[in-house]
Amino acid sequence: MGDFEPRFTPTDYFRELTPGELFQASDRPLEVDLGCGDGTFLVEMARHYPERCFLGVERLEGRVDKVARKIKRSGLTNARVLRLESSYTVGWLLPAAGVSRLHLLCPDPWPKKKHHRRRLVADLEFQGGLERCLTPDGEFLHKTDNPEYFEVATGLFDQLPAFQRLDWPEDSFFYPRTDFEKQWLAAGRTIHRARWQLKK
Repeated sequence: MGDFEPRFTPTDYFRELTPGELFQASDRPLEVDLGCGDGTFLVEMARHYPERCFLGVERLEGRVDKVARKIKRSGLTNARVLRLESSYTVGWLLPAAGVSRLHLLCPDPWPKKKHHRRRLVADLEFQGGLERCLTPDGEFLHKTDNPEYFEVATGLFDQLPAFQRLDWPEDSFFYPRTDFEKQWLAAGRTIHRARWQLKK
């Protein structure tokens, strides 16, 4: 791995990144895992798809350190983790038209009505940023165990003119479960999923 540093720290948080800053292999497709938790999904995807690069985004320091150690132990050079808030990352930091797939898996549903404004899918900065950072035909993939949150997300994104809903059959492609998804499935909950593509 040489001097590869799995934890990515921007030199400037107030300008848009270039693909080459994130990974030396800047010609590879870039995928982003928002709220990457303990890095289970991120690391498994990076192992399975060595021809792609994966950036995990997580705001909690302890989780970021854990993910960085997991990447290091796995010997991967196509995965990194960034400590930052998801909405700002998508809205302002990610390279324009530089992300082939963005994953939002089992986010905090903020179930209390007074907290609904904190939901990422309803954030205008996030919605606009997603349209800005995805490549033409890039995809937004979303999973949640919360049916009300899922209804809100699909209601919003199905109406956004820049996006079109795609089918997502079970086992249609390799897609490992996150730590939270495993936890919710073990508790008997149903996982809802939806996938959208940015229109050309």
